[in-house]
This record gives sequence, C-alpha cells and structure tokens, in this order.
Amino acid sequence: MKYIIVSGGVISGIGKGVIASSTGLLLRTLGLRVTSIKIDPYLNIDAGTMTPLDHGEVFVLDDGGEVDLDLGNYERFLDIVLTRDNNITTGKIYNSVIQKERRGDYLGKTVQVVPHVTNEIQDWVERVAKIPVDNSGLEPDVCIVELGGTVGDIESAPFIEAMRQFQFRVGHENFCLIHVSLIPVVGSVGEQKTKPTQASVRDLRGLGLSPDIIACRSSKPILEEVSKKISMFCHVSPESVFAVHDCKSVYHVPLLLKDQGILNILTKRLNLEPRHSPQGLSLLNKWINMAERHTRLHNSVRIIIVGKYTSLHDSYISVVKSLEHASLACDLKLELEWVEAEALEQEMLQKDPIQYHEAWRKLVSVQGILVPGGFGARGSEGKIAACKWARTNNIPFLGICLGFQMAVVEYSRNVLGLEGANSSELDPDTPHPVVINMPEISTTQLGGTMRLGSRDTIFQQGTEDFKIRKLYGNANIVKERHRHRYEVNPKYVEQIESHGLNFVGRDEKGERMIIFEKKDHPYYVAVQYHPEFKTRPLTPSPPFMGLVLASVGKLDEYLKEKSPVLGRYNSVVLDEL
Repeated sequence: MKYIIVSGGVISGIGKGVIASSTGLLLRTLGLRVTSIKIDPYLNIDAGTMTPLDHGEVFVLDDGGEVDLDLGNYERFLDIVLTRDNNITTGKIYNSVIQKERRGDYLGKTVQVVPHVTNEIQDWVERVAKIPVDNSGLEPDVCIVELGGTVGDIESAPFIEAMRQFQFRVGHENFCLIHVSLIPVVGSVGEQKTKPTQASVRDLRGLGLSPDIIACRSSKPILEEVSKKISMFCHVSPESVFAVHDCKSVYHVPLLLKDQGILNILTKRLNLEPRHSPQGLSLLNKWINMAERHTRLHNSVRIIIVGKYTSLHDSYISVVKSLEHASLACDLKLELEWVEAEALEQEMLQKDPIQYHEAWRKLVSVQGILVPGGFGARGSEGKIAACKWARTNNIPFLGICLGFQMAVVEYSRNVLGLEGANSSELDPDTPHPVVINMPEISTTQLGGTMRLGSRDTIFQQGTEDFKIRKLYGNANIVKERHRHRYEVNPKYVEQIESHGLNFVGRDEKGERMIIFEKKDHPYYVAVQYHPEFKTRPLTPSPPFMGLVLASVGKLDEYLKEKSPVLGRYNSVVLDEL
C-alpha cells in the first residue's frame, strides 16, 4: 500500500481536497486503484449535527455515514464509494480510545495522546486504506489522506504527530507528502510572496514531516524565479514545486497537475507500477474532452436554488455539482441564481420590500426551479411559494427531501383544499399533517438517528410512461441515498393521488412515498432522497438531467427519441450510463 498525505499551510480552505482528488484521478488514469481518507480535527463524532452555515454541506454515504463535503469531491472525481470510516474525526478517535480504556484493553497503563491516540490514528488509516472502494472488489493500491486544518493548529497536533510516526511504520518508499500552501500577491505591482510558504514548510519540518511536493496556490501562474526560490528555501527539487493557480473550472486542475509532471514525480517517489489499462486511457481522454468542452459552451440554462442556507454556497455543493454535470452533458452553460427562501414570504414584503421584490424578480425570470433539502421552519413558506409558482406556471421543478415535502404541503393546501395543511415538523398542531415523523425515528437523539444511506426505491406498476422513470432507463428499482426524519403521511396518499400528483416511487413495502411526478406538467418532480450525492462528472444524476433538459424544452424530445439531443457528449458518456 502506498500513502500520499496532503497537508495545508498558511490558510484553511486552500484547496487541499481538490488537489487530493485531482491527484487520485490522475493515478486512476494509470490503471491504479485509489482510495481516500479525510481527517477532520474537530471533536464532533461526525458532521451530522453541524449546521451547513458553519461547515458546508453534510455529505451522506451509502452506509449512512454523515461526513465532510470533501468526501463528496473524492467520490465524484475518483468514481468510488467510500464508508463512514473514511472520515476520521478527533471525536471518533477519542471515543474509540476511551472505549478501549473502559474495556481494559490498555491493561492498566496511563492512556496518553502519545502513544495511544497516535497509534489509534495510524491503525485506523491502515485498516480503512485496505477497504475496496470500486467495482473490482480489490484492495486499493494507493491511499490519499487529506489532513484537515492548517499546519500549526492545536487541533491538528495529534494527527501531525501520528503521520510523523506513520512514515516510519510504512517505510519511506511507501509514504509521500504533498504540502499545499498559499502564494499571496502583495502591492499594486502584483509581487508574489514566498515567505508564508517558507514559514509553513519550516513549521511542518519542525514537526517531523518534510514535504516531497509543494503545491503553490495562487490567483495567477507563479513566476519561474518564485518557483526556484521556494525550491531552494523549502528543500525540494525545482520539479517538485507545482503551480496550482485559479482555473476556469475545477475540471482543469487534474490536467494542470499532469502537465507539470506530477505523475512522473509520484511514480518515481513511490515506485508505482502503472497498469496502462484501456480504461485508464479512456478515463483520461474523457476528462480532457470534458474539461475542454466546459470552456467552449455558448448556450446557457438559468436555474434557481431556493434554499435556507444560501449565504454559504458550499451548503449545497453537491446540488451545484449535479446541475453542472447535467448542464455540461447537455452542452449548456449553467447560469445559477440563488434566493433565500425567507425572502419569498409575505412577511418579507412588510419587513424589507426591496429584498422581497428582488427575490421574486429572480424566481420569475429563470427557466427551472430547484428546492433542496433542509431542516426547520425558517423559510418553509418561501419554499412552498416557489413550489406553487413552478406548478401553476409550468416551470420545470425539482424538489429534494424537504423540497419534496414542501411540494406535497403546497399541493394539499391549494389543490386538495386542505386549509392549514403542513408538516408536523414545522407545525405540530396542524389540522392536516400531510408530512409526519417516521415512527421508528428518535425525536430527542439527533446524531445519526435519521433514515440514512442507500435505500431501494421501487417504481410502481403502470408508471412506465412517467418522465422520471424513463430518465432512470425504465429501471424497476433504483438505489439512492437518504437523509430524513419525516415522510408523507400514508393517510393522505390516496387523496393526493386522486388529484393528479402520482407517487411513482415507493419503498420496498410500498408504504413510504419516495418519488412523485405530476404528469400534465413539463417537469414537476420531487424525490425524498438526495440524488445529488451520487452524481459524477461523466455520469450525471437522472433527476437533474430531467430538470436541465426540461428547462430548455428538450426533455420530451430526448425521452421520445432516446438519441443525440445531447450532442457530442451523448456518444461519449450517456451511452455508457
């Protein structure tokens, strides 16, 4: 097993995850099997109870793990399926150590950060690195470990020390360190400064780790003399200094690293033996084609996200990526609008008329509407208003999780005439609880108690003509990832369906409503699961494909002909879905 550690310096959020994912993708083009581990130095057990406004999206895995959004990057770039153990947190490590101490596993010894916590970290990494993550079912060849946080943080100290020890445990020839650092530009002349990177590398070496590769993040390509200066003062060869400047899209980052020779550095440093498989070459060619096409798009599609956490766009990063992938597959440039759901509510008209009218101006000007997941009452009436606008004005619409539930509430109020209909989450005293808490789900213990992970959705008999089923290739069963506590109340299902909203997908027992579609509408679809968690750049998610195609008026044509409505990309990717 080969290990590539990715650390970061100077500032957080510098792009370690993208560089780690890009490196893994390039290794896959050599025919190697690659897995990833993300280390988050916070005391939470997982990301499940953290607000998206604080830490971005909570990404859900097949096994129900609620993890950092960077694992979404890994899955999308590497086309792999990770487990909850691929996300290590300080909370998980300390919890495991304390449980062992309570069982007496340490035989009465004084339990300390060194060696017990650091050994636990190393054991965890070694164990998880061997878990198969692709369809081959074979052990990975390379494990990429991203060290969250910044070198020098108090929280990261045990993990840095663990990696210092780990390099000797696995051997020098099996351990490579990539350090990602910032090259700021100061002054009107735009001088690129190397001191922050020098200081960061000095701190890292003082902790016992020496970088093999330095990835320099900058707004523009770094100058040759700057690269040479970093090489000299940071004790790495000139060819091991990589300029990772801002690109037109994230899809260009792997190609940027490849052009600078990162594969040559890694194969020599780790004695890697490329397999040069046809699949690897095909993957590289497809990625190059996709990245090039991304810069040549002319026609566009305008879609709006009506959300609760729109002040931090990373709260919906998988939704955004899903829309990007689908738009690119349709040869369209995505023009994304954002609106805070609260701004669409009548209360906002009294509170801030300008914000209210601006929000509605955005909503009525787009080609498609997406209402994503969320929790709590804030903004719920705004989401309901967006659902109604899409339904009554024949605007293509996709609802996800809470968006699914709010669309059901809107339909119950305005089509069924159930005054005051609502979700019991939002209004416990509603006279018509069309959305209720699932009976087996805890309402007091929040962490890890939802309906989580990959679940089967069964398309019902007689639904062969529905758009959403056709988008899934007329499958009988689809597997998608869930994250919710509430569901449509079975008592209202027959009444809702009799008024034209068809629950075409249900759970294995037929008791839980998972997908609905309104047939006499260009595209009015909502799903209880989160399809955004399984999108891939080369294989877009079907519900998002439907939204994008319907927004430009091409969905019916595509479903009817099952042919090249999607242009050049169809022959490259969609035939392989």
